This record gives sequence, C-alpha cells and structure tokens, in this order.
Amino acid sequence: MLKLRHKVIIIAVVIFLWLLAGFAGFLRSKYVVPVLMYHSVNPQGDPKRNPLVVTPRTFEKQMRFLKQHKYNVLPLEKVADLLKEGKKLPARLAAITLDDGYKDNYTYAFPILKKYGMPATMFIITQEVGRPDRLSWDEINQMQASGLVTFGSHTLGPEPLTKIKSEAEVKRQIFDSKKVLEEKIGRPVVMFSYPEGRFNDKIKQLLKDAGYKLAVATSPGKKYSSNDVFLIKRLRISENAADPVVFWFETNGFYTLIKENRHK
Repeated sequence: MLKLRHKVIIIAVVIFLWLLAGFAGFLRSKYVVPVLMYHSVNPQGDPKRNPLVVTPRTFEKQMRFLKQHKYNVLPLEKVADLLKEGKKLPARLAAITLDDGYKDNYTYAFPILKKYGMPATMFIITQEVGRPDRLSWDEINQMQASGLVTFGSHTLGPEPLTKIKSEAEVKRQIFDSKKVLEEKIGRPVVMFSYPEGRFNDKIKQLLKDAGYKLAVATSPGKKYSSNDVFLIKRLRISENAADPVVFWFETNGFYTLIKENRHK
C-alpha cells in the first residue's frame, strides 16, 4: 500500500513538472521584447489631451526604473540582430524609441538618457527637421556623437505610406529619406519607422530593396510574428505609466500578449 502511494506521488510530481514545463514553454513563445515608443517629452504638453506626450518627470522615473531594476536596455539594431539570429534573449531585455523628431527630445529626453546611460533610437521626418518644434541637424548630430542615440527614417513627410497612391512617391519617401539622413549624419541609416504604423507587403519589400535592416510598427496584431524584424512590435508609453506598477506591467514582456487578446 505504501509503495503504491509513493508511486502515485511520483507520478503526480512528474505530471506537475511536465505541465509546468509546458506552461513555461508557452510563456517563452509568447514573450515579446518590450520596445518602448515615445514621441514628445515635454513639461508644457497636456498628456490628458495628447497621449503622445509624457512629462520629463515621468520619463526620468521610467528611465530610473529600468536602471534600478537592471533591465538590459540595448540599441534597437542589436535587439533586431538577436531576433533575426534566434538567439536566447537576455533577461529583462528592452529598447527605447522616439518618433517624429520633436525638439524636446534634445532638450528634455536626451539629458535623461545620458544621466542613466540609456541607448535610444530616434526616427526622423526629414522634411520637418529645422521646424521650431522639431530637431535641427546640429542637435541630431550632437546626440549621435554621444554614442547613445542612433537615427532612423520616418520618411520625408508625415503621410502614411499606405495612403499614397503613387508607387513612385512611396519609393521616393523610403529611398530619399534614407539618403538625406545618411548625407546629414555621415553614417548608414538602416532603421525605419512606418508613419502611423501602417504598412503592407509591398512597402516592406521596398524597405528591403532600399537597404534597411529593420522596421518598427506599433501594434500590427497577433497574426504577425514577434520575430519579424521588419514588423517589430512596440508599446506606446503614455503618462499613464507614471505609476511604476503600470510601467512594470507594460514592460514585462507579456503585455503585448494581453493587449492582442483583449478584444476577440
């Protein structure tokens, strides 16, 4: 009787461990590297009216959180290399991106990035460089020279490429923005951000033809692979994530799974 009980216990433990291993494997398959997406970092903005604005105070709290909790914040290009090569991902991996090239990225975000040693990628709308509310080429080059900030294309203008009917114009937006950036910063430009996150297969192919190595979207959906380096999924970080618990929840690697399955 005792031996039988021991056998039952052993079998139960084996089944439990098997189920646990299966669940762990399921979680690993659903993990999505948290690629954080910011736009404006500005104390004068109104985060309640514009969810693309976070205050410098919140941005600093978030960078401090990443530092204190030992996140492996890597340049976006290195994250893409890990995804492409199928290598084991480091624990607490993350990347930081900022879109549109707001001047406040230099005034407020850049000093905070330097303070905490956080690498970041900024995506520039090249025809808007020099506007009063946008970065200048001098500011872009200063940030690049720091070694912390790298730059990618957000096209020539802000119009989503999927709304442009002329294929020649779509190609010009992709190819020429890359050329302009490379001429201005003196380095290869291999990263691209889809305006408003909109894309299609033809646009993806044009990016490859132009020589880009990766592209970021916003929330393309669960039908798209999390390892597609031309559709890297990102998390829009808003002022709501000023709360450290909310920020942790959004950056734990499983928030995308929850978000994509929220509405069925």
